[in-house]
Amino acid sequence: MLRVSKLTDYATVVMTVLAGVRDAGGADEVLSAQDLAARARLELPTVSKLLKQLAHAQLVNSTRGVNGGYRLAREPQQITIADIVTAMEGPIGMTECGAHAGLCDHEPHCGVRVNWQRINQAIAQALANVTVADMVKPAPKRHATIPVQLATA
Repeated sequence: MLRVSKLTDYATVVMTVLAGVRDAGGADEVLSAQDLAARARLELPTVSKLLKQLAHAQLVNSTRGVNGGYRLAREPQQITIADIVTAMEGPIGMTECGAHAGLCDHEPHCGVRVNWQRINQAIAQALANVTVADMVKPAPKRHATIPVQLATA
């Protein structure tokens, strides 16, 4: 099974909370780590850890002081899920050799490395096509499909 870590999942939740908070003028509000933890329904130490990594990756900006806190570093439509995954987990790659060359002794005679790289690129592109703004939107409603029976002659 392919999956991102819980921390990456939680980082996405925190980013969507930040994206969903705007003041009356349309600017991003600054939220404390404690406010973010409460709104995201996550533990404060976890949120603090996430914010440190997201700030290091320049996805959030922090402001110190009494009215300090965190806000998105860019507009929500300019931050992709690929940005978040990379910030939390490093380069996107299904296999070690797909993300970094030279890590496998078998690499010089591997017949599938190029194909894994194609798969890695496809996954990275799919993640890059979804933004934080997309994640804030409600999921589209699925319409029930009614099976249609075709008449045969």
